[in-house]
Amino acid sequence: MISHRPMPWLVLAISAISLESAGLYFQHGLGLDPCVLCIYQRTAVLGIAAAALIGMSAPRFLPVRLIGYAGWGASALWALYLSLKLSGMQLGLIAPSLSCDANAKFPAWLKLDQWLPSVFQPTGFCGDIQWQFLGLSMPQWMAVIMAFNLVVLITLLIFEVKNLLTPRYR
Repeated sequence: MISHRPMPWLVLAISAISLESAGLYFQHGLGLDPCVLCIYQRTAVLGIAAAALIGMSAPRFLPVRLIGYAGWGASALWALYLSLKLSGMQLGLIAPSLSCDANAKFPAWLKLDQWLPSVFQPTGFCGDIQWQFLGLSMPQWMAVIMAFNLVVLITLLIFEVKNLLTPRYR
């Protein structure tokens, strides 16, 4: 099965790192200001990269793959939720002033906004649409990307279960 090899996990890690790189380019190269929900999406995408590296570390072992799948799924779901919430704010369906903090609220043991402020410090406002491509804003594209991530994950999980339930004759 494809997920039993390290290469697909590496592709997932590269795709997550590419998303992170794109976000940093938009911020530092194009001067777009990330809001707090953008920063939280950034951390969720890092979660996907971490899950991919875990899956890649020993893809032949089911427990390792399951940890990778769980981290990937949780991170992609969280990023999807945040991108849909932010899209709702930008479309006027949710009031940004009621749902968007000015500062990130990371746990005391993981103060990313203080440790790496150039990456994790929000400087923008959630309701602002600073960039669009093909009529979709950045959080709308993130929703599409995360939905695709989840479709791929669900497909892999279906094959994983099918593989586990298939009797093996030797």
